[in-house]
Amino acid sequence: MTTYSVRPATSRDAQAIADIHVSTWQAAYKDLMPDDHLSKITVAKRLAYWREAIEYSEPQVLVATAGDEVVGFVGFDRSRDAGTKSTVGEIWALYVAPSRWGEGAGLALWDGARDGLKEEGCTTVTAWVLLRNERALRFFEQAAGFKREMPSLKTVPFGTAKLEEIRLKRVVD
Repeated sequence: MTTYSVRPATSRDAQAIADIHVSTWQAAYKDLMPDDHLSKITVAKRLAYWREAIEYSEPQVLVATAGDEVVGFVGFDRSRDAGTKSTVGEIWALYVAPSRWGEGAGLALWDGARDGLKEEGCTTVTAWVLLRNERALRFFEQAAGFKREMPSLKTVPFGTAKLEEIRLKRVVD
């Protein structure tokens, strides 16, 4: 397994983060989302989003690197779900370049996010995952120790399709 370093993202990382975000969506969701929706996810749009997120730390963003190459990122902060306590954190996004899947970068990013959430005083953490995204569910459940919250299922529009997401949850320890 490759060794990865995890550090806070800087503005110089925004391009790599946007590239990874789009390439991962294209690879991971190609059989889950309509092509018309996936084709609207552009690097330019993601670049604007991630530049702002990094600048304002909303969410906090960490990157995993192999040498000088950014290979993945995680965005995390307080939960965006209505009515949650201030001690509940959320993984807003966790993406690794498809060429690096299964090499440990995701776990390194999760470890970094968990440490950041602990520092923020979070005692539990959630993540919303597409119910049909088996790779992501395997990662969160088997590698990162999350459990499904069955009554949390929600339907979310993605272009012309409506897909189900499920909230996963675990203790921050």
